[in-house]
Amino acid sequence: MAKYATTIAQQISLLTSRGLTILNQVKAQEVLLDIGYYRLGFYLFPFENTYPKLNNRTHQYIKGATFEDAVNLYYFDFDLRMTLMRYLNRIEIAFRTAMIYHLSNKYNNDPVWFINPNVVNSSYAQAFEPTTYTADFKRNPVIARHHKLNPNDRFAPAWKTLEFMTFGAVLKLYDELKDNNDRIMIAQLFGVRQVVTFHSYMHTILNVRNACAHGSLLYDLRLMRRLRKGPATPNSKDSGNIIGALKVVLYVMKHISANRSSELRMKIYQLYSILCKKSAIIKPRIPDFSTI
Repeated sequence: MAKYATTIAQQISLLTSRGLTILNQVKAQEVLLDIGYYRLGFYLFPFENTYPKLNNRTHQYIKGATFEDAVNLYYFDFDLRMTLMRYLNRIEIAFRTAMIYHLSNKYNNDPVWFINPNVVNSSYAQAFEPTTYTADFKRNPVIARHHKLNPNDRFAPAWKTLEFMTFGAVLKLYDELKDNNDRIMIAQLFGVRQVVTFHSYMHTILNVRNACAHGSLLYDLRLMRRLRKGPATPNSKDSGNIIGALKVVLYVMKHISANRSSELRMKIYQLYSILCKKSAIIKPRIPDFSTI
């Protein structure tokens, strides 16, 4: 069935016809012009009678649900993203540094060990230049300067190259290490003994990091891969959602800085407490962030 654009007045009329209370219509107009009707719909969804079902939705709202409840959830999600980015960046840098320092010292006779087929899988080594060390990558001022000063070098050394690779690209390099002892060594630095568990944790952190960077939903985040059981996730109850992901973030952060991990947990708890005070009906509608 065809869908057509609607005016702000039509959007407000539709919401109220579905049982949503709007306490301040002037403010609601401002919010809809700022956030957008479609995007705000993701934050109105938990207040529908049929939530969390996506099929056969009635689009009718529960008794007592207000437009302001959805706006409060939107700003909770926004503030959570902004808070997390600082700590996710800390994890990314620590992981990158661990890879550079420990592996560059282990293979100190080869500054470009990351393309050495004795260190990484040969298919990865062969594909590194066209997929990672591209023309755009070599335009980075630091990399470009290296090649200007060292015209015979095909690649800059690991401490320069890995510094400018994306988080995902560094994680891919970790996965492609040939010697499982190399992967175990890195995993243990972050409090994880099993490589498969560390792989699961780091890909989850990457998933959350990308969700934050691209403004995706966090309160309702569904992980691309369910978390493996491990020290941060001893049971499967939250292995596929944002609560499990946050437990992983906090656990890994604890092995970088216990103080920063405690600080992040407190900030998340405070954000969730404020949301629950503003929206009395929110608690059973979204994951319980106080359990992390």
